[in-house]
This record gives sequence, structure tokens and C-alpha cells, in this order.
Amino acid sequence: MPHGVLLEPSTLRPWASANFVGARHMFPCTLADDDPGALRPLLQARLETIEWRLPGHIVADLVVEAADEGGLRIEVLTVED
Repeated sequence: MPHGVLLEPSTLRPWASANFVGARHMFPCTLADDDPGALRPLLQARLETIEWRLPGHIVADLVVEAADEGGLRIEVLTVED
């Protein structure tokens, strides 16, 4: 994680479509002093370059969004392999 970004406790919500079963993982982030508008695209680009290795799962989607109180939220959709 970039300097000044603190991951808070995550939450998980079950997810399913007609063909897939998985979960949506949400990671709230607190920022020390950084501007969330400037940091969001940088963090998104950095996380997209990672080749995620989660046994039995595939990362289907990853989004960094603005959150309440000037923070960010990372949402990761995983599906069972």
C-alpha cells in the first residue's frame, strides 16, 4: 500500500450470478494526508498490475472508490475457480 494509506478491517458479502459463485470483499482505507481524488487512480492502477494468487478463487473485478469522510474503499470481487 502507498505510504499514508491504512487498511481498516474488511467485510465480505456473498455474491452469485447465474454461472458463478463468489464474494465481494470490501476494504475501507483511511488516508493520512493524501487527496483521495488524486490517490484513487494511482492505487487502482497499482492494484490492477498484481497477479492475484488465491487458491480456488479468481479475482474477477477490482475497484477503488471514494468513501465517506475523505477515505477510499477497495472492492474486490472473487469467484470460485
